[in-house]
Amino acid sequence: MKMFLTRIVLKLRNFQQWLVATLAFGFLNFLKIFPADPAIRFADRLARRVGPKLGRHKLMRVNLRNAYPEKTDEELEEIAIASWGHMGRLAAEYVFLDRLFDFDPKRAEPGRVEVSGIPIFMDLRDNPRPFIVFTAHTGNFELLPVAGKAFGLEVTVMFRPPNNPYIADKVFEFRASRMGQLVPSHAGSSFALARRLDEGGGIGVLVDQKFRKGIKTTFFGNPVQTNPLVAKLVRQFDAEVYPARCIRLPNNRYRLEIEPKIEVPRDAAGKLDLQAMGQLLNDKVEAWVREYPEQWLWYHDRWHIKRYL
Repeated sequence: MKMFLTRIVLKLRNFQQWLVATLAFGFLNFLKIFPADPAIRFADRLARRVGPKLGRHKLMRVNLRNAYPEKTDEELEEIAIASWGHMGRLAAEYVFLDRLFDFDPKRAEPGRVEVSGIPIFMDLRDNPRPFIVFTAHTGNFELLPVAGKAFGLEVTVMFRPPNNPYIADKVFEFRASRMGQLVPSHAGSSFALARRLDEGGGIGVLVDQKFRKGIKTTFFGNPVQTNPLVAKLVRQFDAEVYPARCIRLPNNRYRLEIEPKIEVPRDAAGKLDLQAMGQLLNDKVEAWVREYPEQWLWYHDRWHIKRYL
């Protein structure tokens, strides 16, 4: 009897995941009917209406209050609603990703996408060596590997698959055709990234995800655990490290920025300081978020506080 009930529960869960994926991709297919700009604006407005009614909105408010204790409730609510809008945009932008990236360095007039740091892209492409590009969940971070591939820069990108297996399969298929080599985040992903660096290539990593056991650091003045993977790979391969981000601009335009390599912190003996390296990554992401707070995904449980809500 117990085994029978377990099977029923698993089938119901599987059906729920299938249904959610079907509705999600049905909505995205609906957006394909329209041109990119009105579709993205519609998704923004819809997310601003629906998001505050979801349970994650409470987590967003707590995250924002912890990050900005000096701001009023009204100011924080404004950021939260705007963040939902940017999440709606991110979903809609998936549909039009191929058309959104229109950067052409030979064009006199700027297009939808502008790129800052082109000499760095070209140097990494033309002078191969181990390097790590790190970014965060801000703006349309999916455009960064698309840009790298457009410049002929082969980067192995680690990503965390969605929990829903039906969505995960579609997302992986979509990303793989546009972003080059992908490594799903799991127990063996570090070996794939290490192999790429050992071959003298580059990798891309998101560094603002929740991590249960890692380097003890702070983010917006609050304690967090930071994944030690980047720091350990830098230590092992002496890889160069470059910050990169996407900024959403008015009128559905985007700026992609890759910054000069950072000076990695070392201790008195000249060895890489793991804790300082983890804090350096957090500080860079925090600076980005403070500049455009509405463009970060505040519904992430970065501080691991959902269990207390």
